Amino acid sequence: MKELSRKMSSEIIKKSLLPIFIFLIFLCIYIFYKIKIQSDLPERFQIELRKYSTAIFVICIFFVIQRIAGAALGWYKENIAVKTATHLDDELIPILRRTSKIIIWIVAILIILPLFGININGLIATLGVGSLAVALAAQDTIANIIAGFLIMVDRPFRPGDKIKLPSGEVVAVLDIGVRRSKFLSEDKAIVIIPNLELSKSKIVNYTYGEERSKSGT
Repeated sequence: MKELSRKMSSEIIKKSLLPIFIFLIFLCIYIFYKIKIQSDLPERFQIELRKYSTAIFVICIFFVIQRIAGAALGWYKENIAVKTATHLDDELIPILRRTSKIIIWIVAILIILPLFGININGLIATLGVGSLAVALAAQDTIANIIAGFLIMVDRPFRPGDKIKLPSGEVVAVLDIGVRRSKFLSEDKAIVIIPNLELSKSKIVNYTYGEERSKSGT
């Protein structure tokens, strides 16, 4: 556990070095400006310069946050996801990485725009309506992804288990995917079923029964 924590800390530090270095350079320039230059500049110019310096400061902070989030997800993929039986987390990590990057920079933009006198209330409302429209259009996909998480947590079946599907087919579990799971039937055909359908149906797991019989419980 200590070794994993050390690797994670090392990965985060390595990924954050560049944005932190940029931030420190900017901070040194800003301190020099405050001490040596600011008093000689017109007030109007100072106000404008303050807007841009604050925007750069926000960008640096969110650049660091993005790199830390990416490093944490990369560490999880290389040290945890590869050791799990399911491929669900392997498939979700790239999606989470892209989604987190988009969210981080949307928040950064929403912080920066008011600095330049732009009203973001309309933009927030538009983002809310757009998010609702996307959620409604992709509700089946979202439901299947959530069902995949629940299957991974509850573990009604695992890769390699022999189960009976709601259709009555006896199959071997090949993979639990993000939206769908794959099974191998007795006639060697690949059966692909949405996770939502599996989560709502009765599943008979023969492997669990055999393991229970062997353990004598």
